[in-house]
Amino acid sequence: MHWYSMRTVLFMVAGMVVAQTPTISLQDALERARKYGGQIQSANFAALQAREDRAQARANTLPSVNALNQFIYTEGNGTPSGVFVANDGVHVYNEQAVVHEDLLSLVRHGEIRRAMAAEAVAKAKIEVASRGLSATVIQDYYAIVAAQRKFGNSQTSLKEAERFSDLTQKQEKGGEVAHADVVKAQIDLQQRQRDVREAELAIEKARIALGVLIFPSFSADFAVVDDLAEPAALPAVDGAAAASLSPDIKAATAGVQEAGWEVSVARYQFLPSFGLDFFYGIDANQFAATSSGLSDATGRSTLPNYQITNRQNLGYSAQVTLTVPVWNWGATRSKVKQAELKRDQAQLDLSLAQRTLQSNLATAYAESRAALAEVDSLRSSVDLATESLRLTVLRYQAGEATALEVVDAQNTVTTARNANDDGLARYRVALANLKMLMGSL
Repeated sequence: MHWYSMRTVLFMVAGMVVAQTPTISLQDALERARKYGGQIQSANFAALQAREDRAQARANTLPSVNALNQFIYTEGNGTPSGVFVANDGVHVYNEQAVVHEDLLSLVRHGEIRRAMAAEAVAKAKIEVASRGLSATVIQDYYAIVAAQRKFGNSQTSLKEAERFSDLTQKQEKGGEVAHADVVKAQIDLQQRQRDVREAELAIEKARIALGVLIFPSFSADFAVVDDLAEPAALPAVDGAAAASLSPDIKAATAGVQEAGWEVSVARYQFLPSFGLDFFYGIDANQFAATSSGLSDATGRSTLPNYQITNRQNLGYSAQVTLTVPVWNWGATRSKVKQAELKRDQAQLDLSLAQRTLQSNLATAYAESRAALAEVDSLRSSVDLATESLRLTVLRYQAGEATALEVVDAQNTVTTARNANDDGLARYRVALANLKMLMGSL
């Protein structure tokens, strides 16, 4: 294979590797985090469990069917009933289908509605977890963007330091400056080299922090979109709309409803229970639908005239049970009181959630407004610092400035560049948090 063919293959492979590196926007990162975030998955499991609780509460109001399978042996004593006269015979077989229904549960809906409210709380907490995760993703995303910009700033500063170091060496050879200026320039150059390595590390650490949130398996091999230079207007704050979309308020409201139904369920224990049981099957001394041979017409009769040749064993019976609570040492009253306290706590939590939302909105808006107001000032500082560095270098070349002044001007312009990028990232983070609170992100 010719050398140019090998080079073509290498370029193609390198291009494929580059093409496989995904470029993630902020919206992509948020969507990926909602899909793979462990907090959201845990909240989803909690919502699924709450839905099963609702299904179980609904099922508890419907009739239940059970199969009763029982054999009772009693020591014989020459009588049909055996030693224990309470039993129906020496051998007793029970094979019955039992249908049970608590009739009052048909008009008591507290358990179902409590479970429905609990499910609403669990669903709202999914969005609560989503917003909490989104806030972390936003912070990590713009940490990468800011780190990349600072890396570019450090490279620019490194080039400026290299030019100044070269300038001092040339002027030293010409006898225009002392060797101390060369040493100072070399020290500054080494610091700029370390700044570049630190900036690279900051990018890597920021990618690791975000990568663990937005990929199903850990990866830090991705790029992000730098949108700091794009204009972004500050939206107006609508507190009523934000409250209607707030998952925290939704969860707190559903919690109040759940606690209210908890009180109703606790009060049910003051009321009687009214049960209906229906039995169908065999309760006899022989395991057969019809007894064969002579058998007693009743299980406990000892009179010979009461024997019959065939006895029907398969049949049904029904019973109605009314249980009236009388006294349990105040346990029911205590449960009601406890449920009422939980309801009061839930109402307090709702009030706190409403006030917290308004506070967070005001804070986020103030933060966004302050960050936006500083953007122009920070950009102007960069321009002024850059011009100051240029003029200081010219003055140094003319012998009117010292090396210390040049290094100080370099530090000033580097600080101004980084502060400008931090300010842009700060505004983007504050704006994203504000939009998230308003439900528009």
